[in-house]
Amino acid sequence: IILRSINSGDAGTSGMLVFSSGSTSSGNSGAIILGSGTATSGRSGMVLLTVGSGTSGAGGSLQGFAGRSTVNTGGAISVASGEGTVTSSGMIILRSINSGDAGTSGMLVFSSGSTSSGNS
Repeated sequence: IILRSINSGDAGTSGMLVFSSGSTSSGNSGAIILGSGTATSGRSGMVLLTVGSGTSGAGGSLQGFAGRSTVNTGGAISVASGEGTVTSSGMIILRSINSGDAGTSGMLVFSSGSTSSGNS
């Protein structure tokens, strides 16, 4: 299945794709799950999120945010490498790519939020 917006003309922008679960006034809202299938003889599929390149202005961003709660704990973000049941588990690589001649490479920022009581 291929879902995509069509290319724009010379003076336009291509369309936007929005995948969203509905909201609710009572109960839990729906989930969105992206995944590849399991393979019994071979490699499982890959899930790849990319942001396209541009020739004018800053590059696009790839952002992920966990949910906010006004009455309980906010949502978590979890990143884990794949388990290797016979050999090694997979790697996790976080990196900033090299800059051009007239710039600096991007920062890596690891930050914990503030709190008015207890440990941050």
